[in-house]
Amino acid sequence: MTTDHVEPAVPGGECEREPDPSDSLRTFGAVVQALREHAGLSRVQFGELVRYSKHTVESVELGRRMPDASFVERAEEALGNTGALRHSARFLTRGEAGLAAWFRRWARLEREAVSLCTYECRLVPGLLQSEGYARAVFEGTVPVAPDEQLENFMATRMERQRMLFERPTTPFSFIVEEHVFWRRFGDAEQMGGMLDRVLELSAPRNVTLQVVPLEAGLHACLDGPLQLVETPRGQRLAYSEGQQNGRLIAGPKEVSLLYQRYDTLRSQALNAKDSRGLLERLRGEL
Repeated sequence: MTTDHVEPAVPGGECEREPDPSDSLRTFGAVVQALREHAGLSRVQFGELVRYSKHTVESVELGRRMPDASFVERAEEALGNTGALRHSARFLTRGEAGLAAWFRRWARLEREAVSLCTYECRLVPGLLQSEGYARAVFEGTVPVAPDEQLENFMATRMERQRMLFERPTTPFSFIVEEHVFWRRFGDAEQMGGMLDRVLELSAPRNVTLQVVPLEAGLHACLDGPLQLVETPRGQRLAYSEGQQNGRLIAGPKEVSLLYQRYDTLRSQALNAKDSRGLLERLRGEL
C-alpha cells in the first residue's frame, strides 16, 4: 500500500486504496523482477534503461503500481523483447474497484455462498441499503472520497445487492439492531426511502430479516458486527470488520462459537413477521 494517500474505509467493505495490489499486478511484477535479475540488472540500472526511478521499478515489481504503456514497452526492449511483458500487460487489473483489499476475499466467498448470515449494530447492512442511504454513508467518510471513487463505491454496493434476487434458493439471514433504523440521515423522504428499500430487499422468501428490539437488552453478539458463510464444499467461515481492517476467520472452534452466538441472538430478536411490522410502523411515523 502507498502511505501518502489513503482513501476512506467504509463499513461494509466497499472502499479502494490506490494503487491496490491485485493478483495480476503481483504476477506481472514478479515476472519483471525475475527477468531483470536474470539480466543481471539492479533496480537502479534497470530504471536508467527504462527511464523510470528506482522507486517506480520497485513499486511495479511489488505489485503496488499499474505500469503504463511506456514502462511496458521500454521494459520489453531492456529485457530481451520476448513479448512476455506486452502480452501479460493486457490482463492487468487493479483489483475489484470499490472493494477494500481486506474485503475482497470475503466478497468472493459471499458470491459463492450456499448460505449467508449477517449481524449488524452500526448501520443498515450494505446488501439492504437504499441508494440514498449508501451515498450518505460514503459521503460521510474521512478523508473525503473523490467523486469518481464515490461512484465506484456506489456501483459496487448496488451490484452486490443483485444476489438477493438472482439467487432465490440461497438463504440470506440478517439480524439488525433496532437503533440502526432510528439513526437519522437526510430528510423524512430519504429516511422513508431507506425503510422502503429494506422492506423490498427483505421480502423474497429466501431473505430473512430480524430486528433486535431496543428492550432486548444485552446479548451474545455485543462484540461487534459479524458475517457467517457456508461454502459449496460445506466449510463454514466468519468475517469481522473494524476500523480500516477486516478479519476472515477460518478456525473451526472460533467459527463454531460465532455460529452459536448468532443462533442465540436469533432467539432473542423479533421474528421476521414482527420485525417487518416494526419497520412498517417506523415508516408510517415519518
